[in-house]
Amino acid sequence: MASSFAAAAVLLPCLPSTRSRRTTPISASASAKNETRTLSSLNSPHPIPSCFLVPRRNVIATVLSSFILSPQWCHEVAFAQPSTLFREHIDTFDGYTFLYPKSWIQVRGAGADVFFRDPFVLDENISVEISSPSSSRYKSVEDLGPPEVAAQKVLKQYLTEFMSTRLGVRRESNILTTSSRVADDGRVYYQVEVNIKSYASNNELAVMPQDRIPRLEWNRRYLSVLGVENKRLYELRLQSPENVFLEEEKDLRDVMESFRVLKTVD
Repeated sequence: MASSFAAAAVLLPCLPSTRSRRTTPISASASAKNETRTLSSLNSPHPIPSCFLVPRRNVIATVLSSFILSPQWCHEVAFAQPSTLFREHIDTFDGYTFLYPKSWIQVRGAGADVFFRDPFVLDENISVEISSPSSSRYKSVEDLGPPEVAAQKVLKQYLTEFMSTRLGVRRESNILTTSSRVADDGRVYYQVEVNIKSYASNNELAVMPQDRIPRLEWNRRYLSVLGVENKRLYELRLQSPENVFLEEEKDLRDVMESFRVLKTVD
């Protein structure tokens, strides 16, 4: 019975991990490239065919299935899991478009013009804010001043939104980078990155200061892309916990680069 099979392989048909991470980022101008690894053979005299591939970033396999296949079957059976790519959100009414991770879900009533969130890492999200058409007459994002001045305005807005009435809450903020770029649509866009940490006392009602020990509540990266069209200021906002940002920086920067403002029909 054993002699009738040329090779044996254990395949891992991985389900999405509990954090649903993307296997491969894409940009608006390039197609996805699968990043894969080859399963090692199990004492087989023949190497495992290259078609038996598992996405590199799928780190949790919740189902294990075993198959015994001969190498010549490779062209008939496909085992690679479809890549988790980006989707494009286009708002022709308000005039903007961007890419967002395919696994993220849209949340209604979040206050922004549009809001998407990672369903597993709730502190990771993307939104778009637009200035009122009746109160803004922007001609270019440069009306805000240089990127450094615009960054101060962005940070001030974040801190205003995160104001807390709780006792013992303290916020630390830092502008990390500012930049200006001309995109392929010929428009100028500003990019701003800030870090904000929130500290809170573990015993805010304590009488003695030494009994009110601050602890880190959260540590987040905020990335903004600013653009102007239709006499309005558009801001794409990305929020990510710092530890998640370090893991997904390439994907998040691709989202930033994808943001475009569009001319609307009056």
